[in-house]
Parts: sequence; C-alpha cells; structure tokens
Amino acid sequence: MGLLDELKERILIADGAMGTLLYSHGIDRCFEELNLSNPDEIVHIHEAYIAAGADVIQTNTYGANYVKLARYGLEDEVPAINRAAVRLARQAANGRAYVLGTIGGLRTLNKSVVTLEEVKRTFREQLFVLLAEGVDGVLLETYYDLEELETVLAIARKETDLPIIAHVSLHEVGVLQDGTPLADALIRLEALGADVVGLNCRLGPYHMLRSLEEVPLPKQAFLSAYPNASLPDYRDGRLVYETNAEYFEETAKAFRDQGVRLIGGCCGTTPKHIEAMAKALADRTPVTEKTVKRRTASVSVQADRPAPTPLPELARTYRSVIVELDPPKQLGIDKFLAGAKALHDAGIDALTLADNSLATPRISNAAVATIIKEQLGIRPLVHITCRDRNLIGLQSHLMGLHTLGITDVLAITGDPSKIGDFPGATSVYDLSSFDLIRLIRQFNEGLSYSGKPLGQKTNFSIGAVFNPNVRHLDKAVERMEKKIQCGAHYFLTQPIYSEEKIVEVYEATKHLDTPIYIGIMPLVSARNADFLHHEVPGITLSDEIRARMAACSVDPVQAAKEGIAIAKSLIDAAFDLFNGIYLITPFLRYDMTVELVRYIHEKEAAAKERKVVHG
Repeated sequence: MGLLDELKERILIADGAMGTLLYSHGIDRCFEELNLSNPDEIVHIHEAYIAAGADVIQTNTYGANYVKLARYGLEDEVPAINRAAVRLARQAANGRAYVLGTIGGLRTLNKSVVTLEEVKRTFREQLFVLLAEGVDGVLLETYYDLEELETVLAIARKETDLPIIAHVSLHEVGVLQDGTPLADALIRLEALGADVVGLNCRLGPYHMLRSLEEVPLPKQAFLSAYPNASLPDYRDGRLVYETNAEYFEETAKAFRDQGVRLIGGCCGTTPKHIEAMAKALADRTPVTEKTVKRRTASVSVQADRPAPTPLPELARTYRSVIVELDPPKQLGIDKFLAGAKALHDAGIDALTLADNSLATPRISNAAVATIIKEQLGIRPLVHITCRDRNLIGLQSHLMGLHTLGITDVLAITGDPSKIGDFPGATSVYDLSSFDLIRLIRQFNEGLSYSGKPLGQKTNFSIGAVFNPNVRHLDKAVERMEKKIQCGAHYFLTQPIYSEEKIVEVYEATKHLDTPIYIGIMPLVSARNADFLHHEVPGITLSDEIRARMAACSVDPVQAAKEGIAIAKSLIDAAFDLFNGIYLITPFLRYDMTVELVRYIHEKEAAAKERKVVHG
C-alpha cells in the first residue's frame, strides 16, 4: 500500500523539525552539509521521530539547493548532499516510514532577489537528484510566494507520478502575502496536480487552525498541516520556542476536525511533540465532512477626504511642473518654507521631497510634507526609499502618509548607505523598488503586504524613477515597463543634460501611455558639474556642457546664469515632446528653479496664444 492509499483510510503522522534539534545540539552551521560530514547525527534524528510515531519523514534537504548552499561555498555539492540525505533517511526508515524528498522555497520578502528562471534551474537540479535516489514522494514546503510554488509544482508534476505535497506559508491568518485567500490557493495547487495541500511554518497551532477553518475539504487531494511549536521568542541572539508537547496533544484532534490527514511539525517541534500528536490520534480516523467558516473583511474607500487629481492625469491634460526641494540637513526650516512658498507662487503643481538623498540624514520628508500641505497649501510628493525601512517600517510609513492625507508618493530603491555621511549604517532593502511599487498598489486595494485587510483602501498616486543616462536605453525602458506592470502610474527621470538624449528618450518611450516627467537640474558651478558627472550615480553631462560651465568657473554669478541658460535649452527640447517637467533645485537655490518655472509658464502662454491666433 502506498502513501496516498493509506491517506484514503487514515491519518498519518509526519516528523517535526530537523534544524531545531541540530541547533539544540550546539550545531550552528549549514544543516544540509551535515548529510556528508556528520551522517550519524542526521540518522539519529530521523530514528527519533520514527520512534515517536512518525509514519512519514522528510529528507534533510530543505535548503540543499544551489542558491542557499552558495552562501556557504557549497554550491557544487548540491548532488552529493541530496543523494546522501535520501540514503540516510532510507537507512533510518528501514521500511518503517515513507521518505519524502524535501525542497524548500527560495523567495521571501524581496521577490526580485531570485528570478523565476533561477527558481526553475535550482529546483530542477535538486528534484532530479531526489527522484533518482528513490524517494516515496516530494514535499514542497515553506513557500510564501504562490507564484513560485505554482511554478515548481508544475515542473514536479510533469517529471514524476509520485505523491506531491505542496505547502504554503502564511504571514497572516487565512491569506497569502499577495492577498490570495488560503482556500483559493489550495484549490489552485490541487488543480496543478498536488496530491496533498496544506500549510507549514510561521504559524503555531492556534493560528494555523483558524486558517484551516476557512478551507473546505479538497475534492481529490488531502489536507496537511505542519505547525510551528509556537511564536518564537528572541533571547541572547537565539530563537526560542516555548510550547510544550501537551499543547500539541490537545490541538491534534482539532486539526483532524479540520480535515487534516497528514500532520507533522515545523520550527520548534521535537520528537516529544510528534509523540503527543500520535497519542492523541491513536485511532487515526479521519473526518469526511466539515463545516467551513466564512470570514469577510470590511474594506472601505476613504470618502470624506477626496484626493486631488492624480499627477499623471495633470501631465496628460496640460504642461505639468513639479519641483524637488530637499528637506534641510540641519534643524530649522524657515529658508526651506520661503523657497517652497516662492515655488508655489510661481505655479508649480507639486513639490517633491527626497527621502534622505545620497544617504544623508535630513529632516523627515513626511514631517515637512505635512507642514507645507497644511500651512502653505502645497501639494507634496513624498519619496519613499527601500534603504531605510524594513517591511514593517515601510507599511507603517504608508499608513501614516495615508492618515495625513498625503496621496502622492515616489517609490525608489535609495542610494546605498556607504555613499553617504554614515557609510557604516545598514542599508535595509527588504524590498526592491519593484516590490515597493507592488506593495503600494496592494495598499490601494486595501491589503497589507501579507494580505491582511487594512480597513480602508488608500488612494496613492504611484510615481517611479526612470534613469535614461545609461549605455543601453532599451534595457532601461524594459525596467520602466516592468514597473508599469507592478503598478507605477507615472515616471520622473534622473536629470538629463543633453537635448539629443531628451529626443532619444521620447523615441524610446513614445509607445507608452504612462506620463513621464523629464528631469532637469540647473548647474551652479563648474565644480558642481564635474561632481555630478563623475561621482553621482545616474547622472551624465556632455563634454560641451562641462566646457560651458568651466568657461565661467571664476564668476559664480555668471556660472549660475549659464546653468539657467543650459536648463532653458533643455526645457525647450522637452517642451513639445513631454507634458511633464521635473525641476530639481540645487543646494536650496530655489531662485533658480523659480525662474525656470516662470519660463515654462511663459512658453506655455505663448504657445496657447499662437494656437489662438492661428486657430
């Protein structure tokens, strides 16, 4: 009788955590490598779980893939480590338990770190070794990203007729991190050929049971659950799980009531936990019917605070001008407010506020945005970097901006900390700019990153950055297109210092309907020009412009005039090609930006007058 035949008749007990026991034994290195260097330890743990009552054990191969083993310089040992893992599990089982070949998920918070093509290559290498060694089935576990799990499940189903167990992992009760309800995800996995579908990791029994309450019994597949021992505590640099085995004995019957036919343990569980579940389910009788709870989450649209016309709509209808004015590096904002007011009076559509540009601490742009919005009536466009906040902080920040009524945001990666005033500071980068755009779009749908309802839908207008100062412009445009797919509504470019480049950008992007604000920053001196060209990532100046600035290097007033003249010529080049102009203010020299704003409006008025005359 095979694994699936047994699951038709009775509940099977699976094993618990491998890493937890190895860690408790003082081993704190690559657990999968122990298949080669300390096989007796691995066999001993397998045997302990079988002695505790496990009918099913899994190979010590959760992270035995190219990507994870490369962190230890072991990427060339993938075949050897996986082969040894199966043989050790087989040796321990000795016909007393089924052996599942385990393959863990790769993607976590930042999906961009591992592409789907990398996932496929890595997965196939590991899968083929496990299948060749003769496992009884394949366990796909700890997949937070449903797209990744669906991808590898399709590959596995094509390559083998063996039983496949597919496990998702949740951040929140009953919902995946992309907002997909657990019940819907399991239906999709069953449709792709999974024989057993369920959950493992992250949640303890309480929250995992709550999640399963919303899941109907599958039509063909079986349900499984591998809960963590509890929520972990962090003590002296170690994660500690407190739940005792008796609690698992109490909850095991509740898992049966939810239709679970394969039950094991994940992080923090030990043979004692497995023994307790086996004791509670001694009769092994499964349920064939269950009552499914339906939970509905209320998500409302903010109605009492209507958002202004989105910036991309402005750029579609008339010549829209936004200006960047960096918050001060020192306390005190009187000069900043004077500049902001002057720009507002000149007729800008929004004032953009960088998020600690060049990794240099500045007054919080959210604080400054609130002040200019409430005191001066200026529309703020707040930059959000991935550098300074982890996923928790980013979501808190977005909720705060929504609460303050700030609806315009620019999602950017952020300059790395090492180029700023504090090179030893940590760059977080939990998310890439693509992921951040997706997150903001998800907020607009009323869902957090984990899929948990926010109670309201935000109404952010999502800006993104486009750097045309690259050797291969087509590749930069491909990044734009990817950002559009992620949810970007419009783009701001890095400063451009070439009329030819502006035309080139137009030709490369004219197929896109997404508005583009062309970035223009007036130069103030020859030193400024050389610094931007040689040392600031994403900015390139032509030899001609650097020569023009060098010609007036001894006269600061003339240098500023030349910088404005260059900026005006760039505005002229962009004027008939792009409706959006993005002016960057250098060194709080807002007088220069004010002159350029007025120049744009004068050109616009003259163009309208000519249109009327020749109309």
